[in-house]
Amino acid sequence: MKRTILIISILLFTVATHAQKKVKTYKVLAACGQCQLDMNSPNGCALAIQLAGKKYWVNGSTISDHGDEHGPDGMCKTIRKAEVQGNIKGDRINASSFVLLPEKKKRKKKK
Repeated sequence: MKRTILIISILLFTVATHAQKKVKTYKVLAACGQCQLDMNSPNGCALAIQLAGKKYWVNGSTISDHGDEHGPDGMCKTIRKAEVQGNIKGDRINASSFVLLPEKKKRKKKK
């Protein structure tokens, strides 16, 4: 009887482990879909990403979560690199994590 319970427990644990969906991490370009990525948005400015040449709207994070979108370094004015965890469905990514990567400072060329 103990052996049967042990085997059933192991099988249930194995099935539960395989049933979990794996969340992928992507390094992407992020910006306002309407202002920077030439996407049609009926709601105006909204956060979007570009991954491997394809563009996706972002669920789970908004453009205003990342500072003033219309400021000098805002998402409506510039395209930024980001690291996003989530699952892609259709033209959207359901982001469980969205982090803008620090911008690299440009060096001035010496003459």
